[in-house]
Amino acid sequence: MQVLTVGNVFTGGVLLRILMLVYGLWQDAHMTVKYTDIDYHVFTDAARSVWMGGSPYERSTYRYTPLLAWLLTPNVWLHPVFGKCVFILCDCLVGWLIVRILAARKLSDYKCAVYSALWMLNPYVANISTRGSAESVVCACVMAVLYEVQQKRIARGSVLFGLAVHLKIYPIIYAVPLLVVLSDTNFGSSARNQTVSQQMLDRVISWFNVHRAMFFVISASVFFALNVAMYAVYGMEFVDETYVYHVSRKDHRHNYSMWFLPIYLQFYSPTSLLMGLVSFVPQALAVAVLGVSFNSDLYFAAFTQTFAFVAYNKVCTAQYFIWYMCILPVVWPYSKMGFVQASLVVGVWVLSQALYLQQAYKLEFLGQNTFEWLWVAGAGIFVANNWILAQVVAKQRVVSVFDGGKELKVKKAQ
Repeated sequence: MQVLTVGNVFTGGVLLRILMLVYGLWQDAHMTVKYTDIDYHVFTDAARSVWMGGSPYERSTYRYTPLLAWLLTPNVWLHPVFGKCVFILCDCLVGWLIVRILAARKLSDYKCAVYSALWMLNPYVANISTRGSAESVVCACVMAVLYEVQQKRIARGSVLFGLAVHLKIYPIIYAVPLLVVLSDTNFGSSARNQTVSQQMLDRVISWFNVHRAMFFVISASVFFALNVAMYAVYGMEFVDETYVYHVSRKDHRHNYSMWFLPIYLQFYSPTSLLMGLVSFVPQALAVAVLGVSFNSDLYFAAFTQTFAFVAYNKVCTAQYFIWYMCILPVVWPYSKMGFVQASLVVGVWVLSQALYLQQAYKLEFLGQNTFEWLWVAGAGIFVANNWILAQVVAKQRVVSVFDGGKELKVKKAQ
């Protein structure tokens, strides 16, 4: 009897989340250190404001779309745990999409179970959703977008992409590989007999094909329609808190980013805003290059883009790791990395964060001044993440999502 099946993985994953949810309720009631993420209380307070006819932005530090507050209004009139159940449901939806993607890439049922377990049976992932972080909602939208494009359902993918970018701005980075992959070649347009000059002209014109036009028009329409609707209700407050804030964001709290200390030391100086804006330059370059380089393998392009985006971001917290963890199970099957090297990569990833958390513990709980060591640890995380990304790229087989799982020799990662 085979134990590791998709059904068993999902059963185990659901049970894991239920147990962690129940334990979290107990810890919140009996221990000084709470299980529930502070953001969940922010969501609930914003939902209460909406339910009472006010604005979600009446709750300070609410920096999200009002849709999230509306979605969580049952926290107020039904039960405070409702939102966590929604996040767990989205968490499981991501797992289901992983299985669907792997099956579409012609992996066996056993391998689908093995790789989906990386998400469904991952206690780190389960912890994020059961603590009340909303990242699983965005992850579900992102995975659905990639899956729909893989299935050549452009209209659905476009709608979901517009929604995903509205929920959280970072998925806009996937526009690069998505637009590149929506070529006439991938979507079945027939070639014509042409002269060399006509072929060159056609290559330029082909960038404006019907597939890309459809994706752009639909996704942009959904994004702007949602934004116009939110603006009509909440005005500039919505724009400032949901979008402008994240561009000019300056976090005074320590976080994994190596940009933290320089910005912190110059917090009340115009220099700190300049630092925050300058930090976007290497981040944007890395994300764009990776998106173009691996566009044929849409999932690997998205994974490398997200990993680089998080590594180079001026603010980095533990929840952000979920953004690329949801894509990892659908790219790992095509890695040539051996067990020893994979263990080393994971070990470096864990160790770099452990060293940071050691200094953070001394600062937060022991009251020691470890700011400089925190910066060193943050720089160590940055270096470690760049090394990890280089190892992953070097050992990856680039496989098109449209060719039945065949490796693309000419675009193999170097």
